[in-house]
Amino acid sequence: MKRYGLTLGVLALALLGLALTQGMMGGFGPGMMGYGPQYGPGMMGYGMMGGHGMMGMMAVYPPEAQPIPQKEAKARMEAYAKRIYPGARLKDFMVFSQNYYAQVVDEKGQGLFELIADRYTGVVSPEPGPNMMWNTRYSMMGGPVQTPVRFSVEEARKLAETFLKGYLPGARVLEAGAFPGYYTFDFGRKEVEGMLSVNAYTGEVWVHTWHGFFLGE
Repeated sequence: MKRYGLTLGVLALALLGLALTQGMMGGFGPGMMGYGPQYGPGMMGYGMMGGHGMMGMMAVYPPEAQPIPQKEAKARMEAYAKRIYPGARLKDFMVFSQNYYAQVVDEKGQGLFELIADRYTGVVSPEPGPNMMWNTRYSMMGGPVQTPVRFSVEEARKLAETFLKGYLPGARVLEAGAFPGYYTFDFGRKEVEGMLSVNAYTGEVWVHTWHGFFLGE
């Protein structure tokens, strides 16, 4: 029995690792889990799942479920952000069909990290994807940076636009945000249709597929 229990435990860990590296969060290039010595341990004090289950990808709600008010979602996200960084404030609060999203910046307006709140339960968590894997200051892979940033925000924008030519023809970058180790861009053809990030060290592109449909700002 012990042997079977150990085997099942190892299998569960393997499946979790596979999910994290092979697409549970969706839309990313190879090599996501590590980019050499610039990354090290260090999570920011919030759990990887952030109390959000599989980051909303397996969300199950009753048919009569209604979204929580935006004002309440903002208040929850602000309180969460200030527990991590007392001087934090929200920027670019956005509404998607799956969740509320906001960028968190410091007193000078510099990007710190990104948050989401489940649109129906109000549970706040770190945004999955780049925010949890590429953020060199506030992520599970964060740590002292040993190599210089390779791509500036303008260079990253060009990489994003190159990617969009194949991903969504006619789309363009609409707005940019810089975070430690990566950049996040809104994109769309006439208005916002989605979001993607570009790694500042590797140039890899990661599409934020977990938001659902964009509903407004």
